[in-house]
Amino acid sequence: MKKLVPLFAAITVLAGCGEEAAEPVATETTAAAPAPEPTSTLPAPDQGLFTEVFAETCPDAEPVSNAVCRRAMGADNVTCEFGLGEDQYLRHEAQLSATEDNWELADAPAICAEHGSHHVDQ
Repeated sequence: MKKLVPLFAAITVLAGCGEEAAEPVATETTAAAPAPEPTSTLPAPDQGLFTEVFAETCPDAEPVSNAVCRRAMGADNVTCEFGLGEDQYLRHEAQLSATEDNWELADAPAICAEHGSHHVDQ
């Protein structure tokens, strides 16, 4: 095996003798560059945003006392766990959906009915 390495190197050097380096050929690319992803101008969903959206959508429900919102990578919706009134525990769950210019409760009629409120159409 050790004898083959120098032999291979010698053949490679001899093969390159007398040849000029080829100039790179410019090629046109016909594929269009991918369009940039649209950047979202919506605020990140947090407790304050969820509290506001929930209060506007379900005005007769108890106020949100605490909330934690999470968005899975690539998901269109945000899942929020929340507590109502004086409850310190995150006993309830709802999803926020992004529209063009704001967040709204997904399945708002069911969420509001579950928490004793009437859904307000926006």
